[in-house]
Amino acid sequence: MFSLTSSHQYFLYTAPTDMRKSFDGLQGLVQSRLQGNPASGQVFVFINKRRDRIKLLHWEPGGFVLYYKRLEKGTLELPDIREQTYRISWPELMMIVEGISIRHIEKRVRFSGKKLIEKRP
Repeated sequence: MFSLTSSHQYFLYTAPTDMRKSFDGLQGLVQSRLQGNPASGQVFVFINKRRDRIKLLHWEPGGFVLYYKRLEKGTLELPDIREQTYRISWPELMMIVEGISIRHIEKRVRFSGKKLIEKRP
């Protein structure tokens, strides 16, 4: 069952990933390269070198779930980042998967809890 929502935390592993890796191989990357806990409930996102395949590893009660998408045409656009691990939001992930250019999106000011999130120049 597809149970990912905006309430989850998403972490993009920015180094190209060998898509032959499955549950155990991706768990190993989370532990060794990301210093994370694969069973934390967070969602870990992996993309291959050609950027035409994406895998999401997620722990649900009872076991791991692996989501995999292969594009038949085109590539996945990634954020311009320098870190090995990057926390992305649900909307960013959906734009990556749906092929919406994230470089030309401007986020509007929104109220979040007690502080105002502002666009910084």
